[in-house]
Amino acid sequence: MEELQTILTEVFGDSSDSEGEEQQQFLHAHCAENRVNVKALSGSVFGESHSWEKISEINGLWLCKDFLSSDQQSMLLSSIHQEGWFAESSSNQAMRFGDLPGWAVELSSSIHEVIVSDNYVAESENCEKGKEACIFPQDLLWREPLFDQLIVNMYQPGEGICPHVDLMRFEDGIAIVSLESSCVMHFSRVKSETCKAQDPQQKVPVLLTPGCLILMWGEARYLWKHEINRKPGFQIWEGQEIDQNRRISVTLRKLGLTD
Repeated sequence: MEELQTILTEVFGDSSDSEGEEQQQFLHAHCAENRVNVKALSGSVFGESHSWEKISEINGLWLCKDFLSSDQQSMLLSSIHQEGWFAESSSNQAMRFGDLPGWAVELSSSIHEVIVSDNYVAESENCEKGKEACIFPQDLLWREPLFDQLIVNMYQPGEGICPHVDLMRFEDGIAIVSLESSCVMHFSRVKSETCKAQDPQQKVPVLLTPGCLILMWGEARYLWKHEINRKPGFQIWEGQEIDQNRRISVTLRKLGLTD
């Protein structure tokens, strides 16, 4: 428990009273007994074909539109709701560190299996177009564990996320599974001395549909901010505004080693 508290302090810094209360909620969630076994979540991924799209404007950004079937989405949502994290109307985020729930471990395994079974990741000598041609780099794909930090967010219509780059406290390689409402996530280049020619206002839109998986590593993880603005007029795809309903996202990351 003390070790986990130290990690939380390193990630979030010293806390005010209200922030400390939130950290205690995270600690409680971390230590809660896993009550749900959802091994069926992974299904039979080997032999199945998935639709992968490399976002051409951004190295290290890949989208799998059909990662989870409708039944798998329902099972995942059921497992999330059974955790009881969102029982209170004021609760819209839950975090776990280290010892992830069984369904999150299965989700992580499914991500690994889908990448491998779809044969997009090969040995380095077979990646003819270099590292950027692979869905997920070998050094990240085969680390143990693949992910050990979980964030589940619930967004009501109009709620989104501000432009940001995930904390450097986390290692490279981030996976996000999007559930329920579709939305457009926008990516914008981080300003730096080395990319003065880059238009800082340029935004790359990516459509996230229910059950999709998005992977961010390398440039996508460190050199591009991502955001979701779900206010009226911002969720436009192919000239049509997307009807916004409740959305749940599951983000998996790996904590970096402490000195």
